[in-house]
Amino acid sequence: MTVHVELKRPEALSRAEREAWMAFQAADANLASPYFALGFFDAVASVRRDVRVVVRSRDGAPDLFLPLQLDSIGHARPLAGPLGDHHGVIADPAAPVDLEAVLRAAGLQVFDFFGWTGDRGDIGRHGDYRDGSWVVDLTDGLDAFKARQKKIGGNTFRTIFAARRKLTEAGHHVRFTPDDQRPETLEQMFAWKSAQYQATGHFDVFSKGWTKDLVEELCALDGAAGVRGLVSSLEVDGRLAAIHFGILGDRALHYWFPAYDAGLARLAPGNALLDHLLEALCELGVGEVHLGPGEYRYKSALGSWQIPLTRGYVALGGPAAILRRAASALETRAAGLPLGPVSRLPGKAFRRIDLIAGFRAA
Repeated sequence: MTVHVELKRPEALSRAEREAWMAFQAADANLASPYFALGFFDAVASVRRDVRVVVRSRDGAPDLFLPLQLDSIGHARPLAGPLGDHHGVIADPAAPVDLEAVLRAAGLQVFDFFGWTGDRGDIGRHGDYRDGSWVVDLTDGLDAFKARQKKIGGNTFRTIFAARRKLTEAGHHVRFTPDDQRPETLEQMFAWKSAQYQATGHFDVFSKGWTKDLVEELCALDGAAGVRGLVSSLEVDGRLAAIHFGILGDRALHYWFPAYDAGLARLAPGNALLDHLLEALCELGVGEVHLGPGEYRYKSALGSWQIPLTRGYVALGGPAAILRRAASALETRAAGLPLGPVSRLPGKAFRRIDLIAGFRAA
């Protein structure tokens, strides 16, 4: 068998390769996330110049794709950088995957990942931390989901689904728009989200131009390549109160950027919007809502199960690999010292540096 691995620019993908990508995603339930859609790859490639894809062919037929971002020294990161909650290979379900061999054949020095989905590629050998992405399972409909989850979710679950009812009982006029295409709605989401990041001391992802461009590019898609942006809004008494932007695939919605008017926080408009949104998705036949990783009470209260995620890196050779191994060794050594919170500072610093590097567009 002849095996060929090539690192390609997005525009170099052939029609046969694009068709194979879409067929692989459709055939594998583990690739339901819209992050794996060809349309998401195209959208990111349209706003960043450093997007590449590793393509492996066996006997002339493509059987594996690994989309990524590549810097000038050979350090690769997941597609969309820190925004890429789920990543991994899009491959023939029957194809063997040796991640290290694939990366080496593509000429890469380092590949960092933090949300590798599943266990393909012998990922456990390269991962040093495991996490999970919570999934709202709507397969049997919203009523069945609520009935199953009510006891598990506890008070947080009940609070989330009480907000919509309370707004109605209080006499407020509520308008939910599942697919809000007004430009001003999206602009308001950007403003509210940036204000939230700044107020909480988190990195403002919309301070980088390409992130806004990506959201707008996704909103312009029609879903033909397996993904499109979906803006949903909730108005209370004629005033925009909550907005959510997510990425909608053929089988799942990734719950991405929820935002609300802080002046109406007492009404919990974000919770009411989420209730409406889940109902609308059921009507569209969407079976899963991916909430992403993170220690948030609402995620564990709503999550039916978790998609396993792994963080780690593969360092193969060259200057980038030497630097990556040195950083990892320093983090491990510091974490083992009896210095309390101070021992975690190097790890936090390296993750901050990697976060900024991932957001920086080439």
